[in-house]
Amino acid sequence: MNPRPRGGWTAWTEEIPARTLLDMPPDLSKKVVNFLGALALEVGGAIDRDRQPPGDPMDDLGARYSLQIGGEPVVFEYVVLPELREIRVPVLVWFR
Repeated sequence: MNPRPRGGWTAWTEEIPARTLLDMPPDLSKKVVNFLGALALEVGGAIDRDRQPPGDPMDDLGARYSLQIGGEPVVFEYVVLPELREIRVPVLVWFR
């Protein structure tokens, strides 16, 4: 029996990254939000298939990754929480 709940994966941002998103121009903010939503699904697919999620690993546990959004001045870190079927974004940097 699989202990993980079934269903889609979600993305959740901490307070400071959420404020950074609100400070961005609306078109960039929308791109980043859409990217994070798609990333959650991609990460979930990788985890469900016992594969490494996208991005550069930042720990030996395979729980924390960093990634840059291609063509955009945005870099972020995310944490994989398989038990919640969620990725959390504790760090998001926008280079103005």
